[in-house]
Amino acid sequence: YTDRRTHTTIAEAPTHTDVVLKVKIESHTPSPRYKRTPWKIIATDSTGTIELIFFNGGKWLEKKFPTGEEVYLTGKVDTLLTEKQMHHPEGFNTKTPLTEIACILANYPLTSGVGQTSVRKAVGEAYQALGTDITEWLPQEFLKQRDWPKFNNALKTLHTPAELNQKIEKAKNRLSFDELLAWQLALLKTRQNTKKEPGFSHKAKGNLKKALLAALPFALTGDQQKVSTHIEADLEKKEPMLRLLQGDVGAGKTIVAFLAALPVLENNKQVAMMAPTEILAIQHYENAKSILEPLGIKCALLKGKMPAKAKGEVHEAIQNGNAQMVFGTHALIQKKVIFNALGLAIIDEQHRFGVRQRLALSGGENSTLQPDVLVMTATPIPRTLALTTYGDMDISLLKEKPPGRTPIKTTVMAAEKTKSIAYALKRIIEKGEQAYWVCPLVDESEKSDLAAATKRFEALSKLYPNQVVLLHGKMKPTEKEEIMQAFKAGKYKVMVATTVIEVGVDVPQATTMVIEHAERFGLAQLHQLRGRVGRGSQASHCILLYTAPLGKTSTERLNIMRQTEDGFLIAEKDYELRGPGEMLGTQQAGHHITRIANLANTEMVLEARTLAEELIVQDKPELDILLEIFNKNDAQNLVKSG
Repeated sequence: YTDRRTHTTIAEAPTHTDVVLKVKIESHTPSPRYKRTPWKIIATDSTGTIELIFFNGGKWLEKKFPTGEEVYLTGKVDTLLTEKQMHHPEGFNTKTPLTEIACILANYPLTSGVGQTSVRKAVGEAYQALGTDITEWLPQEFLKQRDWPKFNNALKTLHTPAELNQKIEKAKNRLSFDELLAWQLALLKTRQNTKKEPGFSHKAKGNLKKALLAALPFALTGDQQKVSTHIEADLEKKEPMLRLLQGDVGAGKTIVAFLAALPVLENNKQVAMMAPTEILAIQHYENAKSILEPLGIKCALLKGKMPAKAKGEVHEAIQNGNAQMVFGTHALIQKKVIFNALGLAIIDEQHRFGVRQRLALSGGENSTLQPDVLVMTATPIPRTLALTTYGDMDISLLKEKPPGRTPIKTTVMAAEKTKSIAYALKRIIEKGEQAYWVCPLVDESEKSDLAAATKRFEALSKLYPNQVVLLHGKMKPTEKEEIMQAFKAGKYKVMVATTVIEVGVDVPQATTMVIEHAERFGLAQLHQLRGRVGRGSQASHCILLYTAPLGKTSTERLNIMRQTEDGFLIAEKDYELRGPGEMLGTQQAGHHITRIANLANTEMVLEARTLAEELIVQDKPELDILLEIFNKNDAQNLVKSG
């Protein structure tokens, strides 16, 4: 805001403060041609003289400020020795009401060729067109408790405030809440629409479940049992399930996914499990072969690059229903893949798949029904962000780790210790254990992330000949797969990698994780990388190597990693440090997620969700106005359960 309420004289005008002066124009001194000197105007009142300076002056100034005329001026007063000056003041005819000049003005973000005056005029006209009879959507008691204004008054206070006081903050909070409420209503309406779609009802006797639990060499955790019960209840309903399963690193999401598949398979329907990479798809497929195939379930793997004959056979098995549980990547949603009767789609690492890809999984050629959908992520999401990005889903959490997992000891060390850590790997190798050594992705402006990883690979290979392998992002999928399988089988003891080590890759013998330049990584990424070890019963270690000097945020990140293994706590801390824009990947892209609301205001997001759940049941028509104002009607169609 610009506060121009100080109407004063030249003599009494304070410096560096916006003031309004009433002056008489005495003379003009035009800028000499070809010289960079300003156009000067002398103005006076009964108390003194002031010099007006224009660096882009021209003949137009003589029309704007005619000699001998009285005008109002607004701007900041400066002093040069004993003289008073005003640079680029705004001028007004004395017929203009003083209340329109000596007032508080809102300043708007501008684009090339548009000035504040034009925007203020447009806003004023829009406000007049809006009128005063807008139906209120927030309950009166709700407004009263918070001492918030009505929507119309909040707009007026923000655009044309009478005072710069607490009312502006209250008006802003009111409109911020409206935006969050509109967002939550759009998500809930989308969920309502999804529930109206016809789906399968998978009522099962539970024979497969009993057989699977009896065959498992371990007991389910309390969290796994609870989430499985919720999923079973969802699957029995006729409306399609849409559930997000957040599991902390190593909390055992895969077995929950397999348990979810059983009632569907028992009802002779198919299950598709999509993974973001072939390495993960293969890992899921191999787990299923050892756990599910002994129960008589036929599993199939569809990879992007397969011999034409093999791929054709998998396509045929999917279409005729012989492939009961199918694993793959994006290959599963190609037009050639036609399911016989798809009852459940399990999507691992949701953020890698777009909305349209999710919708491409339909009930199959023999069905008009929508399959149930279980979305899984190993990246714990802060509660606020989960409500705003996955708010149309039911959300389940897996926090509890399976028994027998030993805590991972995390150590933070300076880069000077790199050589001694390299030598210390000898003890790990002699014990028959394995280690990862991660080198960071470098800036795109640098040549390649391969340089650092290759250099480290060469150095470690000299120390441990034939025991070190290199894995990086530029390798072909088949090459990555071969290396990963060889490492899993114990052929190599040390893997040097860029951040290509995928979420969920499971090598129980890996007990040590070394991360170079740990200060370059975000908290979520550090937590995921650390989670590649500690998957067996042996003691595991994570060593975070940093290069000084460390910034405040980097220091906080490394301290948090040292203090806790709780992925959900880490996600909340990450949210505090990075903010929603960076976590959703919109900050660098220049997208503004919200117009006025701050997604980091957890309390307000949760409050908006609670009220949205109350209001949507009442189905008030004025809520449509709110959705329209914040362009959330279109958002419902775009979200469409994605």
